[in-house]
Amino acid sequence: MAQGTGSINSDYKDWEWSDDAGERARLLQSPSVETVPKNSESQGNSLGTTSALGAVFIVVNAALGAGLLNFPAAFSMAGGVAAGITLQMCMLIFIIGGLVILAYCSQASNERTYQEVVWAVCGKVPGVLCEVAIAVYTFGTCIAFLIIIGDQEDKIIAALVKEPEEVGSSCWYTDRKFTISITAFLLILPLSIPKEIGFQKYASSLSVIGTWYVTAVIIIKYIWPDKELVPVEIPTSPSTWTAVFNAMPTICFGFQCHVSSVPVFNSMKQPEVKTWGAVVTAAMVIALFVYTGTGICGFLTFGAGVEQDVLMSYPSNDIPVALARAFIILCVLTSYPILHFCGRAVLEGLWLRYTGITVEEDVVRERRRRLLQTISWFLLTLLLALFIPDIGKVISVIGGLAACFIFVFPGLCLIQAKLSEIQETRAISWWAQVSYGVFMVTLGAFIFGQTTANAIFVDLTA
Repeated sequence: MAQGTGSINSDYKDWEWSDDAGERARLLQSPSVETVPKNSESQGNSLGTTSALGAVFIVVNAALGAGLLNFPAAFSMAGGVAAGITLQMCMLIFIIGGLVILAYCSQASNERTYQEVVWAVCGKVPGVLCEVAIAVYTFGTCIAFLIIIGDQEDKIIAALVKEPEEVGSSCWYTDRKFTISITAFLLILPLSIPKEIGFQKYASSLSVIGTWYVTAVIIIKYIWPDKELVPVEIPTSPSTWTAVFNAMPTICFGFQCHVSSVPVFNSMKQPEVKTWGAVVTAAMVIALFVYTGTGICGFLTFGAGVEQDVLMSYPSNDIPVALARAFIILCVLTSYPILHFCGRAVLEGLWLRYTGITVEEDVVRERRRRLLQTISWFLLTLLLALFIPDIGKVISVIGGLAACFIFVFPGLCLIQAKLSEIQETRAISWWAQVSYGVFMVTLGAFIFGQTTANAIFVDLTA
């Protein structure tokens, strides 16, 4: 994409963005990424420290996660292996395109986080909508994480107490609501209160290893299935032509690393759009193999009867699967505080901007407000997780928001960036890029509207 000679929309200055706005200056930055502050550019030292290979690993780290547990069910909803793979491949083109657009707009606007790019390029209203969407998305993801903890603990406890799964547990200390609550209060809440989350960088790397192990177990269990596994029905086509769209939220949720991608791009030694294109292509191909392997093998193992959380379909006494459940719990325990930090930082930024006060003026009240935000966030997510039955219901909602981060906001940024260019004549490439941006916005709006409407309809008729 050629750089234009025009300037990017600066309407966001209406609310006076300040570089020292505390946590929001590091909003949604991967714990493994260290970028150079913007004011260091004036000293001629604006290059980051991350190599291209390191950037590939970080992007894969951001993309892979507990969302892979829902991919076998997504293949089932899509109508089989062929439909699931085709849908992923079609969407991957736009997923990679969105990542490249964000890097291009980050360079053009000289901003270093996702929401700052949207603010600078698109203006105040899209910027606020973007921040609200990030807050809602991270809130919903935290709910999904707690549900996943409950799912895995149910199976682990069933194996330890050696009770038949269909009978259920009669002891209060093995009740699902109690186990989720005690885990959350003892492990998640203390990790969520600190102002900084740099200590999470090592745990997040371990969680990536865990997701790879889960994928390996699901593939091996398909190749060498348990003897007691009965033959199952394997759908080869969607039940209706619209059913294939029900798999879109899971795909968007799984591949959504766009919010974290802008800090990763700016942390590179050579933050160039062309190099970044190769980085994200390699990262998305790796993620594609992981998600496709999990989706195909999990779906073919259990067919139409696969659970929304595929690990729930395996017996409790399977040792390799039990270890996979432990890895997933570890992944979720370390990911919840990071997602909460991101959401809290958005709320903090909106509050400071709304009140118009600086961080220095608000130092005394920051700690009290952070504790209130953290406890309120934690209790609300825990309460909802205790009464929502499976992760599929949550992903069907937040997957639509993920489509906004992948399609809508990058598309809007591309359109506005091209419209801001001062050119005497509009070349064919200019029109092609604007048309591509319009198509991305339209596609993202369709996915968001369709998945959200379907989720609401399913909940009302359930």
